Amino acid sequence: MKVSQIIFSPTGGTNKVAEIITKAWGMPVNKIDLSNAKTDYSSLRLEKEDIAIIAVPSYGGRVPSLATQRIANIHGNQTPCVIVCVYGNRAYEDTLMELKDVAEKSGFKVIAAIAAIAEHSIIHQYGAGRPDTKDKSQLKSFAKKILEKIKGNLTEISAPPIPGNRPYKKAGGAGLVPKASSNCTSCGFCAKQCPAQAISKENLKVTDRKKCISCMRCVVQCPQSARKVNGAMVSVAALALKKACSTRKGNELYI
Repeated sequence: MKVSQIIFSPTGGTNKVAEIITKAWGMPVNKIDLSNAKTDYSSLRLEKEDIAIIAVPSYGGRVPSLATQRIANIHGNQTPCVIVCVYGNRAYEDTLMELKDVAEKSGFKVIAAIAAIAEHSIIHQYGAGRPDTKDKSQLKSFAKKILEKIKGNLTEISAPPIPGNRPYKKAGGAGLVPKASSNCTSCGFCAKQCPAQAISKENLKVTDRKKCISCMRCVVQCPQSARKVNGAMVSVAALALKKACSTRKGNELYI
């Protein structure tokens, strides 16, 4: 038995959560990076005897559209699946419900769900330093409970109740689109790494606003720290989210 990590984690927070969970299982791991625009996801087929963990960040209470499209092309083959949504201490709203629907439509058998906290990808003071020591301990405990369930009779295991609504809340557009500063050396790394292929390879200072999903991968990975979002707009967003994000949220297990 092996584990397939199917992860959309442009800035690394979701990957941290998934790593904590799968390490607690102590099994071989096959990683599928949903942020890689060049992967032929339709060629990926999982085995019924394996375990899958599908982990995504919550973007405005929804699954990122690119992740939805790419998961839809993977052949699940009734592989037992744990779905995980990671959010920046505000709210995940319909993310888990939507992720469950997407996973099951692709042939996965959802047996458990986790909502976890990581540092906000844009407003870093919210969820700063998370997952922290307390989170890690809790997520490991969740992983052990899930493994116990997996060791049971999988044919009789059903999906737990998942929070969320259908229809899902309306998806928002790209709110903050990073731009290249004068520090840009035109190395092209941002264009290569962009999950949405929104950055022009011919002119790296041009970003297609219709393609950009505000994932902030280019900001995090630029070797020159040359890509930025508008500081004034970030401050306004931080103020708007202050009430919702200031109280520490806990991780949640549905099993």
